[in-house]
Amino acid sequence: MRLIGVLSGDIVASRDIADKRKLRGAIDTGIERLGQTLDAVGTRFRGDAFQLAVPRIEDTIVAAVLMRASLLEHSPSRRQSWDARIAIGIGEGEVPAPEDFINADGEAFVRSGQGLDALGQGHQRLGLFLPSPQPDLNLLIQFADDIISHWSHNAAEVVRLSLTSDHSQSELAKRLERSQPTINRRLGAARWSLIHAFLEFTRERLEAMK
Repeated sequence: MRLIGVLSGDIVASRDIADKRKLRGAIDTGIERLGQTLDAVGTRFRGDAFQLAVPRIEDTIVAAVLMRASLLEHSPSRRQSWDARIAIGIGEGEVPAPEDFINADGEAFVRSGQGLDALGQGHQRLGLFLPSPQPDLNLLIQFADDIISHWSHNAAEVVRLSLTSDHSQSELAKRLERSQPTINRRLGAARWSLIHAFLEFTRERLEAMK
């Protein structure tokens, strides 16, 4: 049986969010985007929780960052940002068919669920749970998690577009009807160069585990 990745997530401070319908729509949009870009299969449940199976383990951290960017992008205001705790579990398993997802089980699903419980006991919002711990990766993830937690919805939007397209900054500016210096400032505020390097490094490390 091959290794797969499973993302288990829930919305931070969901009880304080008034517009539950819009929140559910934002979660569903994120799940759809991960299906289109990374072949992930997933579902939303209990209104503010979600789970996805990612067939290629090297895509799992990108998937988690993309999901958080998608949620932050839909935040109603700078004062009320929508974010999620996401635990990535790596283990043996099979990606279920969408109609069978509710019955999915296996090592990766168990590890992801247990990881989400562990995240709920602290302030960290992104965690990677592997068959064998790798402290250096965990430390890098903590740094990246802190950066992501401070993204504005504008910064999250340009990061999300950068992750899902090959657009240049000038092309992003045209798409968003903003100036190129504005796009550059938003990417700078998101620490995009560091996040991009982080994603490339972790992708290589995870691919080497296969």
